Amino acid sequence: MSFPKGESGDLVRNSVLYKEFLAEREEILRHKWIESEKVGHDIGFEKALLDWIVRYRSGWQQARSRSKR
Repeated sequence: MSFPKGESGDLVRNSVLYKEFLAEREEILRHKWIESEKVGHDIGFEKALLDWIVRYRSGWQQARSRSKR
């Protein structure tokens, strides 16, 4: 992902919200890889995203908030 150079780009890259987005995206991509390996073909990002949200997101968020304390 690219952002404009300068202060506004730094503000976005350093924001907590953006860092949370990146961490969540990594988990979704990991889930996509694991589930794709199970079925023997690429399941696609959208299917992985929806599956991860339904099955794992709330637990992941709770574990992440506990680990930040």
